[in-house]
Amino acid sequence: MRIERRLRQPRWLIVAVPAASLAFGFLASGLVLLATGHDALSSYRQIVDAAFLNRGALGATFTSATPLAFTGLAAAAAFRMRLFNIGAEGQLYMGAIVGGAAGLYFGGAGGPSALAIAAMVVAGCVGGALWALIPGVLRAFFKTNEIITSLMLNYVAGYVLTYLIFNTESYWRETKGFNASTFPTGKPLPSSALWPGAVIHAQGGIVLPLGAGFAVLAATIVWLLYTRTRFGFEAQVLGDSPRAARYAGMRTRRKILAVMALSGAIAGLGGASQDGDFRHTLDADPNGMQRQYFGYTGIVVAALARYNPFAVVLVAFLLGGLQNAGNTLQGADFPSGLVGVMQGIILFSALGGELLVRYRVRVGRAAKSAPEAVVEPT
Repeated sequence: MRIERRLRQPRWLIVAVPAASLAFGFLASGLVLLATGHDALSSYRQIVDAAFLNRGALGATFTSATPLAFTGLAAAAAFRMRLFNIGAEGQLYMGAIVGGAAGLYFGGAGGPSALAIAAMVVAGCVGGALWALIPGVLRAFFKTNEIITSLMLNYVAGYVLTYLIFNTESYWRETKGFNASTFPTGKPLPSSALWPGAVIHAQGGIVLPLGAGFAVLAATIVWLLYTRTRFGFEAQVLGDSPRAARYAGMRTRRKILAVMALSGAIAGLGGASQDGDFRHTLDADPNGMQRQYFGYTGIVVAALARYNPFAVVLVAFLLGGLQNAGNTLQGADFPSGLVGVMQGIILFSALGGELLVRYRVRVGRAAKSAPEAVVEPT
């Protein structure tokens, strides 16, 4: 028995295996529910209702899905060139820091300001891109493994975020008021720096955050870059065969820096969206944004979507609904640990199906090697 990589992946297999693996995941989760004394069908109906059908459910799902779309797109943009950027978590933090500073500086009185929002978008992208360029430079010029450097920079960015609010009277920290010194918090963004959302008059009103629109726009840009431009073609060649790319005269270092900057910019835009769309301040609470692990979940989203930008947005929406339902269902009769087990089974089943798409198992005898020819001395 041996495992071989599929040189050609049939179209039916790409669709059938993920669908079957997800069905297996839900079946296995149902068995876990039955073993713990829960009605599987009733539990699944509650999950669907809590994620998509209940009053206000879709709005909460968009809140959970928007940052996952950004970090998933960031991972997909880098992974398509075989650059394993694991640092979207830290790049999102840096985007939130720099984007929050732009919102505080350009914000003023009145309703939403196009200048303040545009400044936050640009600043968030720049902050995330600069943070991603650190492992990019180390990879391009010193051959350092970007997995390790980008992962460790996540913790550095988290400490910077905590330091700005809890350990110093920085520009981002609220210093006025009776509770400012006792309960450190970030300055609230001015009303002009708050991102507006589109309201759909259904289920009592569904608010589509502006960040969700930016995520769809980012997915479109990434798709165009990788399918319709020379940039995407060269990135694909570099990912598949670096030796052939060097032989063709492609500039490897420049492409590594460009792809890492693109990936970090998308994650940084997600951080600015956290400030403008949802939190309306720089959130450094360890139980807040840092506990959501958006960057790490985004890697799973990108893998499930097979690095397709539009599929990333769809998977982020579905996974955001699952997370929203899990938070809603937690209670005395439905503990949070059971929700986590269900989420893990479904995700591992989907990733296991991905392995079946990419590889196949052959069972049979190994081919006998031909006997070596014996050369007799003359």
